[in-house]
Amino acid sequence: MDNILSVKDLYVEYRSDKGILGKKQTVHAVNGVTLDIKKGEILAIAGESGCGKSTLAKAIIRLESAKSGQIIFEEQDTLAFKKQELKNYRKHVQMVFQNPYSSLNPKMKIIDTLKEPLQINTSLSNSEIEKIVEEKIELVGLDKNCLHLYPHEFSGGQRQRIAIARALVLNPEFILADEPVSALDVSIQAQIINLIKELKEQCNLTFLLITHDMSVIKYLADRVAIMYLGEIVELGNTFSIFNNPKHPYTKALLSAVPKFGKKFSAKNILTGDLPSPENLPQGCKFHTRCPNAMPVCREQDPPVVNINNNRCVKCFLYQDS
Repeated sequence: MDNILSVKDLYVEYRSDKGILGKKQTVHAVNGVTLDIKKGEILAIAGESGCGKSTLAKAIIRLESAKSGQIIFEEQDTLAFKKQELKNYRKHVQMVFQNPYSSLNPKMKIIDTLKEPLQINTSLSNSEIEKIVEEKIELVGLDKNCLHLYPHEFSGGQRQRIAIARALVLNPEFILADEPVSALDVSIQAQIINLIKELKEQCNLTFLLITHDMSVIKYLADRVAIMYLGEIVELGNTFSIFNNPKHPYTKALLSAVPKFGKKFSAKNILTGDLPSPENLPQGCKFHTRCPNAMPVCREQDPPVVNINNNRCVKCFLYQDS
């Protein structure tokens, strides 16, 4: 399967004024991520809040600036794009944000919100634009009569459908979905999850799904990348990750997922809080919380070990496997 986008040794840093006595500190948000995203798949990025998932997605769509690395789309490095090239790139790559209450302009009717990308990026007539808008709003399961209403007249689930429709109007190939259901009621989450799955097939889309919800990943994703403090620590297909996790952090994430009818197990439970990205641990970033930490983990950064063609893990436990 061909790659639609490749991330190579990507670093994203920014300055924070939340340090001691207001001194600015460097936040190491993404630290050397290398990742291939294949055409037609749903690749999930999983990890705790603060691990760099959303920053990675925003860097891919160029809403965050990268310190170094490459983001390759159609054999071009998007980090070198100028204004017009970036505008063309965003016709192919769109984003659905976490909060449907803040991602829509409350002063604009839905029809104007959906028309705007087409007015900016195409030379279509108004009647052609309105036809596309009506098609996309119906594609996400809403009636076209709703186009003349304002965002406050909709529920959270309906707003997220509208946000998805806005991402679809330019017929992108690739959509980044940043926690698309976490702000929704549980009863509505399943509807949006099913919609994403249907759209992937109907529109031949590729998704990068950012989420901390492992049950959503198990249902939706083809492959999973586990992220910790800005690094990918394990990558593989969803079945193998869930049934045979390798990295201690992956095991901890999966052991925390509630299982109906079973008592909660303290096995593999994480101790301590996620270290600050302003002061990253030396050696393996996970060694401060790892139950299997060895002396070498405190001194050296572990290598990425390819277990097979579809599976890799960044851990000294598998260095000689």
